[in-house]
Amino acid sequence: MRGNQIMIQVKDVVKQFNHFTALNHLNCTVQSGSIYGLIGSNGSGKSTLLRLICGVYQAERGCVEIDGENVYENPALKDKIFYLSDELYFLPQSNMDSMAKFYAGFYSGFSMPLYRELCASFPLDPKKKLSTFSKGMRRQAGIILALSCRPQVLLLDEAFDGLDPVIRNMVRKILVETVAKENTTVVIASHNLRELEDLCDHIGLLHKGGILLDKDLDTLRLNICKFHCAFGNAPDREAFEGLELLKFSKKGNLITFVAKGERDKIEAEVEKMQPLFLEAIPLTLEEIFIQEMEVAGYEFFK
Repeated sequence: MRGNQIMIQVKDVVKQFNHFTALNHLNCTVQSGSIYGLIGSNGSGKSTLLRLICGVYQAERGCVEIDGENVYENPALKDKIFYLSDELYFLPQSNMDSMAKFYAGFYSGFSMPLYRELCASFPLDPKKKLSTFSKGMRRQAGIILALSCRPQVLLLDEAFDGLDPVIRNMVRKILVETVAKENTTVVIASHNLRELEDLCDHIGLLHKGGILLDKDLDTLRLNICKFHCAFGNAPDREAFEGLELLKFSKKGNLITFVAKGERDKIEAEVEKMQPLFLEAIPLTLEEIFIQEMEVAGYEFFK
């Protein structure tokens, strides 16, 4: 394992394109050796944030620092960062082997033995032209080349797009092993919340250029939950006013609600109403996303 500690800090970042503000006074921290999932509504600024972290964009205000250094126009720092865009680009007429040689000339950490090992794990021909590859095959090639550079910061935009279930499982396994072995810091922007739920330590939810939610995934699950309960004579919503309700529905004597807060405390409050039945069900990441976006007034739900 490499001993280097890489922490990403986004400090009061404002990024504008003409009159459009893509990121608005955004602050977040990505701990070293973690897998950080970046989720959000369409156009929320996920890809823009990744491009700021890798130093492709410069912020109009604020800065992005890695280990306390500003990443923009910092070649030594960029040598430790690999950004795999959702729009993959390979040199014309290139194959994986020629792209490996290309990256080896730019990244001091590039490992040809690792590249060969990864090529043997994926069902790809490294000598075949990349222009003949399908979307999913090109994504696999990009992941192989990115990991072969042995970056200390790996930024993935829609990492699993186009991959079949078997390859997705293999990529997840490789990413987890890479973090454990190399202490790599990984940031993944994706709309596939199911994939992130199985993989990430931490989640950042972007909306309208700002961070709506930034929490450890386990803590997040513990602090928002769905409850099913049954009563002999079910009370109305007013009886639950002491709870931070996000959603409430009543059908006869059956009540379903979603609430924020500690699960044990919520259960204790409901138990005072003497329910015949009470069950707590942890929300999936997708359900949490929907709940938070509803609270934020996301237009889709209006």
